[in-house]
Amino acid sequence: TTAVRASTTCLITADHNRYSVDARAACRMVLVRSHAERIVVLCNNEVVADHPRHFRRDHIIYDPWHYLPVLVKKPGALRNGAPFKDWDLPPALAQVRAKLEAYPDGERQFVKVLGAVLDHGLAAVEAACCKALEAGLASGDVILTALPRQRQPALPPTITTPCTRPPSHCRTACTKAVFSSLRLAWSHCSNWSSTSSTFWPPASRCSVAMK
Repeated sequence: TTAVRASTTCLITADHNRYSVDARAACRMVLVRSHAERIVVLCNNEVVADHPRHFRRDHIIYDPWHYLPVLVKKPGALRNGAPFKDWDLPPALAQVRAKLEAYPDGERQFVKVLGAVLDHGLAAVEAACCKALEAGLASGDVILTALPRQRQPALPPTITTPCTRPPSHCRTACTKAVFSSLRLAWSHCSNWSSTSSTFWPPASRCSVAMK
């Protein structure tokens, strides 16, 4: 393991070759681990580069995704920047790029689509490109609009609950009990009215008996 400082152009030197690192590691101290077949670079214990190891000298090995934050700020670099030459893009992204090249602002649209990878991830952007191509709408705006929909949580499953209404036999029993209570209350009311007619009006006597 060797500690080195990444350059302003996001490169480190290992085994007489230069390898790119993620843009956030530019000008920072990183740890370079040379394995039998790979070169792994860490910054604050986070992997910022993982390349196949090259044994020839004086080569520059780029990973275009390392420069994506820079590309978002300078879309013109997609056409002329060294890291982006012969970029092996996923199939759907490559098709979208080819279709957008027919438009005057196609390059800028495509860079916006690439920039969405920073927020949504490569898999989500690739899936959105597939849907746009299937619909025949290879447009940057269409793809960017589709991305938030993919992140929306699924609706919760419908829960079927048993009916809270009591069975018919229970309702019948409850109804009989209510009528029995009313009959008993009315009986008390009648008895009281015959003995206390001088103290309470009929309506008042009934209301007291019901209580």
